[in-house]
Amino acid sequence: MSFKRFDSEDFLVSVDAVTAGAFTGNESRIGSTIVTSSTQEQGTSGQYYLEVLKEAAGEPQFSIAFGDRQGSGSAPFDTGITGKSPTSVVYGQFRNIILGDESASFSFGEVTPLQNSQSFFAITFNRARYKGSLFPGTFNLGISGSQLVSLTDNSKDVTAVQFNEAGRVFQLVSGSNGTATGPSSGLSPAGKGSYGLFLPDIGTCILNVDALNQTRANGGSLGSDSKFGALAYTSAATENNRRLFAAISSSCQLGAGDNTFSGSLTLNSLDNVASDFVFIRARNGEFNYSENPSFISGSTGEVLYDSFINAPQTFITTIGLYNDSNELVATAKLSKPLKKDFTKEALVRVKLDF
Repeated sequence: MSFKRFDSEDFLVSVDAVTAGAFTGNESRIGSTIVTSSTQEQGTSGQYYLEVLKEAAGEPQFSIAFGDRQGSGSAPFDTGITGKSPTSVVYGQFRNIILGDESASFSFGEVTPLQNSQSFFAITFNRARYKGSLFPGTFNLGISGSQLVSLTDNSKDVTAVQFNEAGRVFQLVSGSNGTATGPSSGLSPAGKGSYGLFLPDIGTCILNVDALNQTRANGGSLGSDSKFGALAYTSAATENNRRLFAAISSSCQLGAGDNTFSGSLTLNSLDNVASDFVFIRARNGEFNYSENPSFISGSTGEVLYDSFINAPQTFITTIGLYNDSNELVATAKLSKPLKKDFTKEALVRVKLDF
């Protein structure tokens, strides 16, 4: 017997969650030496976003973009047309992807900013850095203005996950490792809502500029000066993106060499790997005779050795999986030959990952 049809109980499907760091080298912590590319920043794409590298000449890790509903924060495409600029394009793009409605407005927590002050920063993690999605509860981001604000998603604090056009939605709050800390459940105490949105299924964070632009007393990143607060209102083509980069880079440098520092940028990815298990069963009376032509006389068709008649044995080295058209679709190789005779039964588990 060379072929045997499977029974339904010979198949099992399993899904395993596989986690890894979201930065180059499967690192969970981006490190303290992040840089930007002057070539990218000075090119056409630099008007819209700023790529951030883990190190000079390294691979892009994430990008920073600033969006404003009214087009503030960058020079207009045409001085005769109000409200049309790279920042309005960025705002519209993320609004369509996340909200699915070109007339909708972003809400942070329970707060929707006024239309004339609707602006945000978008941090989009490079698609090559993760497979299925970002892993909620592993995201930590420090923003260092006149003071340090440590942000995380609130995935461990919610009992019911919210969804929109972009998939799962979590709020960015003051805290670490998916848990809010401080008053107001980690929300901005100035009544500006959450610090943003964490969208793991599209690898994106939306930062609430209104919350970050508050003074230290109100939970923002400012002290008595406006070191970080003016970033939403400059008209230079790339200045807003660069100011946020500087605030993130400064925070990463503060945590250099300290793996417990909450201000460092840390993040893991999550991938659900579906595996098909196929159980190959060789009963004691099966697969004991070889079909190798060298075992049979070419002239008489008789078995050459009596032992192959009275006490046959084989050695299983390869298993082939065939479809109903007898087409080979998968092959499994054993690490060493498996002896088989009438006194033995064999069970081989084949795992197929997709």
